[in-house]
Amino acid sequence: MDRYEDVALMVDHSLLRPQLTRAEVEAGLDLAKRYCVAAATMRPCDIDLAVRALEGTAVKPGSVVGFPHGSPTTAAKLFETRDALDRGAREIDMVIAISRLLSRDLDYVQKELDQMSELCHRHSAILKVIFENAYLTDEFKILACQCCGRAEVDFVKTSTGFAPSGYTVADLKLMRQHTPAHIAVKAASGLKTLDQVLEVRALGVTRVGLTSTAAVLDEWKSRLAVAATV
Repeated sequence: MDRYEDVALMVDHSLLRPQLTRAEVEAGLDLAKRYCVAAATMRPCDIDLAVRALEGTAVKPGSVVGFPHGSPTTAAKLFETRDALDRGAREIDMVIAISRLLSRDLDYVQKELDQMSELCHRHSAILKVIFENAYLTDEFKILACQCCGRAEVDFVKTSTGFAPSGYTVADLKLMRQHTPAHIAVKAASGLKTLDQVLEVRALGVTRVGLTSTAAVLDEWKSRLAVAATV
């Protein structure tokens, strides 16, 4: 039988919208704790708040780097990452160098991913690489998967939520097919319902980025309760 944790521990509760107030961030962190999700993904300015709020829980504080367009230099991304890790972030969601990837400057993309992976793993932190698939053809998505595989990142991720479109089932299948089995896949942007989460789980996705965390997990609790009475 499925357990509550089977879905809850897929969830990265997203607190990245630029208009969120401190009070809204604090409420979001409280929600992440109550629902026992895997992580809360924060704006860099909120990491200290998240680390304090999540102390003593299993919910990991995470932050974003090169967000949302992947345009900062490698040195700037590494600085952002070191700063976040030093302040207590345990997961990093970094946007790949989209323009360099589309320019076929794969040496640049690879070197950046290699350095980011080494830095995160030296700090025992998880690195998720966001492709922003809305801007990529399948060819470039596959190239990004290959670069991430060589860099031994922890996750490949579909989207930031700040592009014209988010995850698609076709993209998730492609990313799972072209990424080594030990590298996980995260779906983000556009997931709003439990059925969508269960659909991507069946494709091999192990993390999802959600803002509708409470609605999804309340529905999951309800379905489990009904199943337990059958």
